[in-house]
Amino acid sequence: MTTLVMTGTGTDVGKTVATAAIAALALAQGQRVAVLKPAQTGVLPGEAGDLAEVVRLAGKDLTVRELRRYPDPLSPEAASRRSGLPAVGPGEIAAAASELDAAHDLTLVEGAGGLLVRFDSQGSTLADVAWSLGAPVVLVAQAGLGTLNTTALTAEVATRRGLNVVGVVIGSWPADPDLAALENLRDLPVAGGAPLLGVLPAGLGAADRETFAEQARRGLSPWFGGEFDPEAFTAAASAQN
Repeated sequence: MTTLVMTGTGTDVGKTVATAAIAALALAQGQRVAVLKPAQTGVLPGEAGDLAEVVRLAGKDLTVRELRRYPDPLSPEAASRRSGLPAVGPGEIAAAASELDAAHDLTLVEGAGGLLVRFDSQGSTLADVAWSLGAPVVLVAQAGLGTLNTTALTAEVATRRGLNVVGVVIGSWPADPDLAALENLRDLPVAGGAPLLGVLPAGLGAADRETFAEQARRGLSPWFGGEFDPEAFTAAASAQN
């Protein structure tokens, strides 16, 4: 049984799509898959959040669990403070993840924002959750200019805290990549101190389930059950531009 912690270099980097893509490949292999969202912010009760998107894209044969929901689009700590709703801490998150892990082949824990976004007033973060679980971290990064710094900062913090970043996934690859994006295919593994384990096309979240599954297979490494080859992808992308 395996638990992976999904984090990003910031918001809107494609973390939910990457989580759904990994889940879709695992489901296609017949695995029992769970996705845990410790804190959903910016979504009202009854509205569809990130987990609904994961189910829509990956399939209904998933176990999903959300521990807290806050209406304001803020960090979990700030959203909890403004709403008066209780915060969620690393102990509760780790306990939920461990419970899911015991009954599933793969459990994905999707954070909110980046690795050091605070869950509570004690300063607890997703890094604390990953450390308490002893779980590998998948780092979802942007493609273009500026991503090397945020990727390197996240990876350095993870390493200093004793975490294992197993790979980098580009969550939204542009249809017409610029020079920075093309060079980042080579530089992101250096910045992240881990291999490039996938590149997912921009707009993939709008695909139907069949197309999504096919793109997930093409865009993710055999490490996840896909076919992505970083050297072949880099060569092909460079040749087209």
